[in-house]
Amino acid sequence: MKLTPRERRAEHKGRNKTMVDMNLVSLIDVFTILIFFLLSNSGGVETLPSPKAVLLPESVAQKAPRETVLVVVNGSEILVGGRRVASVAEVLAAEGDLIEPLRLELEQQAGRQVIRKENEADAKRLTIMGDKDIPYRLLRKIMFTGARANFADVSFAVRRIDA
Repeated sequence: MKLTPRERRAEHKGRNKTMVDMNLVSLIDVFTILIFFLLSNSGGVETLPSPKAVLLPESVAQKAPRETVLVVVNGSEILVGGRRVASVAEVLAAEGDLIEPLRLELEQQAGRQVIRKENEADAKRLTIMGDKDIPYRLLRKIMFTGARANFADVSFAVRRIDA
């Protein structure tokens, strides 16, 4: 069978084109499995955010951290939920144990609506993330203020070491 020059050119042109046939069903399956794996493994580890300015004390505690109201105390300031509420120097210089700006912020945090019923118990829990070198007087004032704001369950954030 003899081909015309036009047919030969068309056949030659068609030979160099490679048809890519992708199977999208397999790709969708792989991405579905990958997304399922990432979502199922992302919620297993609970850690507290650790600011660079706070050097936590070490402990062999075995309890995992919970989602609570977090009070961060470094060498110069007291933060609740990332917002500065008081200066450490002012708190230590003040008479009495009640830290009024901290009490107001904690009461505001406690007044927030709880979305899930199982998190209702955590709404009145307080975690203090304090630098290991803060004076006990400051820690006592923070705990006293937390108790006055109706936070009965107080935890301390520590850095876990394996013993």
